[in-house]
Amino acid sequence: MDLEIHHDKEGRRFFAVIDGREAYMTYMNNGDKVLIFDHTYVPYSLRGKSIAAKIVESALNYARENNFKVVPGCSYVRTFINRNEQYRNLVED
Repeated sequence: MDLEIHHDKEGRRFFAVIDGREAYMTYMNNGDKVLIFDHTYVPYSLRGKSIAAKIVESALNYARENNFKVVPGCSYVRTFINRNEQYRNLVED
């Protein structure tokens, strides 16, 4: 599935609209260079299609490109990072 992911900086979220339904990941700023990824949501009818993974990956790439550290406050984000070691160095100690 080709997914267009948007970053709403003012709303502090990454999201995609699929068939008129919205999937998203929200975050909070914790200081100048730390993002807390706190919630991921995909509508039930769209689950199992790697949508959350693509949104989280986009958010992690944004963090890397902009020199942010991340706090995986959401269990899905924590699991994603554990399964994708290339993002582990982004986790705030």
